Amino acid sequence: MITNIETTLVEVPTIRPHKLSVATMNTQKLVLVRVSCDDGIQGWGEATTIGGLAYGEESPESIKANIDTHIAPLLVGMEASQVARAMAKIRKTIQGNRFAKCAIETALLDAQARRLRVPLSELLGGRVRDALPVAWTLASGDTSRDIAEAEQMLEARRHNIFKLKIGLRGVDEDVAHVLAIKRALGERASVRVDVNQAWSELDAVRGIAALQDGGIDLVEQPVKAVNVAALRRLKDRFDVAIMADEALHGPDDAMAIARLDAADVYAVKITQSGGLTPALEVATVARLNGIGLYGGTMLEGGIGTAATAHVCATFAELAWGTELFGPLLLTEEVLLEPLVYKDFMLQVPTGYGLGVEVDLDKLRFLQRRSH
Repeated sequence: MITNIETTLVEVPTIRPHKLSVATMNTQKLVLVRVSCDDGIQGWGEATTIGGLAYGEESPESIKANIDTHIAPLLVGMEASQVARAMAKIRKTIQGNRFAKCAIETALLDAQARRLRVPLSELLGGRVRDALPVAWTLASGDTSRDIAEAEQMLEARRHNIFKLKIGLRGVDEDVAHVLAIKRALGERASVRVDVNQAWSELDAVRGIAALQDGGIDLVEQPVKAVNVAALRRLKDRFDVAIMADEALHGPDDAMAIARLDAADVYAVKITQSGGLTPALEVATVARLNGIGLYGGTMLEGGIGTAATAHVCATFAELAWGTELFGPLLLTEEVLLEPLVYKDFMLQVPTGYGLGVEVDLDKLRFLQRRSH
């Protein structure tokens, strides 16, 4: 039986400013959820967002308030092992709140997998891979600094896929920045861009043409999420892969975009999908429609990153890799043992549940410092 659900907010500085078209991050506020059960088992989940309300309609504070006030009372007293039944109750009763629902489902699945003494991926159909390619986002905004950062990553064999956050500056300036980095890295690395919806369709036509000519491999969400028709026209017009991200709020959006043939790749995010199970449904829609998969991030810490890794480990095809580098962007680690990154890959945890253990002393320290 579920006996208690506790949410914790902690703010962690980033290793450098992380510039997106919607926000510049100097810290990341993690939303951590712990579900306790009467058999002594606990499960953890995470519902971290980007830039408060700059990216989406949920903020760390609203996630905590809604879990504490509305979601937890629905679940306390329910049978902890019946995760699907618990989530069905939440989804029937609670509108929206995809990030909060994801954190709860992650924690319930973590607890159940620990109860069964299996990795969480085994509850999701079983893993077909033990390591995931991981991109690193270059988002300082400074060309020479980004090149130096990429070179360090290649030298350390940590990343050979790089995604550039653009859209904050003019199209020509952004394109020049990206192509300078691509020229410096050459064929040693895949270079991609994420526009975070910043361009008009006309800007996108001009920008993508130059990026395609310069050898860029993928363009993520160049236009507003609601403008799926423009996304389709850009996909039809260019050979470079067009990826849907903010346009994907779960399986229904995945179906709508697939029907319009509006994307080459889907960024699968467990929080944006509303949980691990809906994220698997997004991936299934993609597979059935010949759409490539990419494991996306909301720059979560170790808990949310491990959860996404378990999901992506079940994908038969993962043509575009992942960007599960969130913990590497943070100056503090909330896990007793950090996730392992080596040889350009994230090693999917093999222990029971999420396969990670939370450092409770560090969590208390971060709580005190956050307040």
